[in-house]
Amino acid sequence: MEHLKYQAKDLLRGIAANDPGAAQRIREFHPGWTKASDEEVFRASFRLSDAQLAIAREYGFANWTRLKRRIERPRPSDQISLPHHERIDDPVFRRGVELIDAGDVQGLREHLRKHPGLVRQRVEFEGGNYFRNPGLLEFIAENPIRHGRMPKNILEITKVILDAGIEQSAIDDTLMLVATGCVPRECGEQIPLIGLLCDRGADPNRAAEVAAVLFEKQAVVALMVCGARMTLPLAAALGDYEQIRSLLPKADPHERHLALALAAQYGYALSVQMLLDAGEDPNRFSPIGGHSHSTPLHQAALNGHLDVVKVLMEHGAKIDVKDILFGGTGADWARHGGKKEVEAYLRGLEVKPPTR
Repeated sequence: MEHLKYQAKDLLRGIAANDPGAAQRIREFHPGWTKASDEEVFRASFRLSDAQLAIAREYGFANWTRLKRRIERPRPSDQISLPHHERIDDPVFRRGVELIDAGDVQGLREHLRKHPGLVRQRVEFEGGNYFRNPGLLEFIAENPIRHGRMPKNILEITKVILDAGIEQSAIDDTLMLVATGCVPRECGEQIPLIGLLCDRGADPNRAAEVAAVLFEKQAVVALMVCGARMTLPLAAALGDYEQIRSLLPKADPHERHLALALAAQYGYALSVQMLLDAGEDPNRFSPIGGHSHSTPLHQAALNGHLDVVKVLMEHGAKIDVKDILFGGTGADWARHGGKKEVEAYLRGLEVKPPTR
């Protein structure tokens, strides 16, 4: 607890020092400041309790009190090293997940008949950045990874739960997990599950941009087939320059921000050029939900996109900006990703910065 208190005080000091990284953390983890600019955060009068709330939520807890309880009075279900199905306290819910994992269609159908309220029930997990309050349906996605595989009859299993009268929000949440999960893709079930969930009313628009952020491009295409509309961020992720030109004039600030992050991440130098020419800031941390701990330079360097790195530097990207999680520069990220050419280029600029 003492260490966490020091982290909260460090966050306050960062805000007082006008540190953009501190502002980004407040924006992402303090619910009252989600849409605030850096300047608005720096002008505000934050208390220690505000910083503690942000720290608690950064660690995956609703508030400081819940984080304190975890440390001082841990329960068996608090063991975050365990897979999620082993952390479920409710025996009825846990049995439902076991039947899903076993691919037992008849057993699951009978279990739901005996416990009709189970499809509307949710369990709570703390200490992570997603999958915090899932219902039974979300467990079909194997995201987060629990076993590393799916039952071969996962479509039939999913239909059993859907037929039991599932809530719309659960269907949407499950689509998000399926579209962003590597196990559904690797098992060849991602596209069929996307089709099934969308046929049952899931909104493909909610999942499309998140899938693009997490490099699930085949899921993006499948979601667009199911009706997801083309947006500026999706056009940037797909390298569709004509769509970028068409959508850019009417795009809102968030769409432009995310589009730059995606274009840099995927290595589309022309897209990056277009967005920077339209006024996007190369030194701004990426938006929440879009690798927000890093800047476009970090993402371009990590993925080895030298042409994008050069475009960013020509437009004023700062070479010494450090990411929030690991404290690394773009050159450090290139080294971590094994992108020697990009690292050499950026290390050279550390000695002699470019002139515009």
